[in-house]
Amino acid sequence: MSKTVHRIMQLISALNMSARQFDISIGTANGYILRMQKNNASVGSDVIERIIKEYPQVNLVWLITGKGDMFIENKPKSKARSTKEIETYIDARLKSQWSDEKKALLNEILSEIEEAKKKS
Repeated sequence: MSKTVHRIMQLISALNMSARQFDISIGTANGYILRMQKNNASVGSDVIERIIKEYPQVNLVWLITGKGDMFIENKPKSKARSTKEIETYIDARLKSQWSDEKKALLNEILSEIEEAKKKS
C-alpha cells in the first residue's frame, strides 16, 4: 500500500512544482517532503492540513487513503508563486525567527544580490 508521502510526491508532479517549491508553498522546512520520502516516513496531520488549506482542489480522501481521484475538479490548479512572492514569504519567516544580527546579515545579502542583478 502506498503511503501518503508517495501521494504527495504524485501531487507535486501533477502541480508541475519542485519539492522545494511545494515545501515553501505549504510552509514546511526546506527539504521536508524529500526527507519524508527518503525515510519512507509518515506525514503528520498538520502537514496534510496545510496541503488542503493551500490546495483545496486536492481530494482529501485520495491524499490520505489513495482512493478516488487526486483532484476534486478535473484539472489541477497550480498556485505558482512569483520569485518576488517567494522571497517576500521567506524574508518574513526568517525575520520572525532570527536575531537582529542575522536579520542585518540577510538584508546585506539581499542588497548584494540586488546590486549584482543591476550590474548584469
